[in-house]
Amino acid sequence: MSDLLPLAPGAFLFAAAVNSLVFAQGSGVLVVDTGLDDSHARKLLRALEAGKLTPTAILNTHSHADHHGGNATFLKRFPGLPISAPPFEAAIIQNPLLEPLYLYGAHPPRALQTKFLLAPASPAQAVEAGHVTLGGVTVELLDVPGHASQMFAVRFGDVLYAADALFGEEPLAKHPLTFCVDSAALKTSAASLLDVPDVRFTVPGHGHPTEDLAGLVAVNLAAFGAVTGAVLAAVWDACTVDMALKRVCDALGIQMTSPGAVVLNRSVISAHLAELAHLGAVRLEVQDNELLFGAV
Repeated sequence: MSDLLPLAPGAFLFAAAVNSLVFAQGSGVLVVDTGLDDSHARKLLRALEAGKLTPTAILNTHSHADHHGGNATFLKRFPGLPISAPPFEAAIIQNPLLEPLYLYGAHPPRALQTKFLLAPASPAQAVEAGHVTLGGVTVELLDVPGHASQMFAVRFGDVLYAADALFGEEPLAKHPLTFCVDSAALKTSAASLLDVPDVRFTVPGHGHPTEDLAGLVAVNLAAFGAVTGAVLAAVWDACTVDMALKRVCDALGIQMTSPGAVVLNRSVISAHLAELAHLGAVRLEVQDNELLFGAV
């Protein structure tokens, strides 16, 4: 991890496996996404201290553990620090067991109750999209659902933090099954960021900042579309979600080695199957006590 990288007046990037943004305005310091765990949060707090910045609020763009797992560490240092998140996501941040529960479909086994899927609970409050002031800092929150049920991209001046609506090229190559709960919304949200005017720097949730927003959107849309194509190709005969997952992973050279990877990637396949079913390209049926998907 690095120290705070200035992007624009009052806008700083804390680059890591998952990026954190810091926006300073007057005496206000808004921290956007606190990372996966105590380690990330402590390094971010040291960077803030080195920059003589005292956080006045936290914004979690969505409820995935790698974006709010550091909240607890911030609250130990600054009790009562206000935390905001999209309404649906705030409920999960308050009750983080919901994340592995919805991924697994029941109360999760211990193997799915790791820090990657189950962050410490924190008292996030719901905030709506639009121009808002959090901890004395005014930002524009943009609805970008798809990766999560709700998610915000954040604009501060000419800096756009896309959160996980966009990924850098390296993370896309490393993890071709980009996580999503709604693949159609994922694509729509990525494309919608092209309409944000006067953006100089775009920061993805994972990856490097860029001045080429259009290029980053194009790379992401191509990657998302490739997954849809791979899923469609995998259901050449009617099969279960798990068989489709195996076929896609085999085709893309993906080797899953943990229960967490399986349930995350299974959700990706399910999302793209739902999109394809809505488009009429895939049929859904029940045969011999199995839920099957097949190409039309």
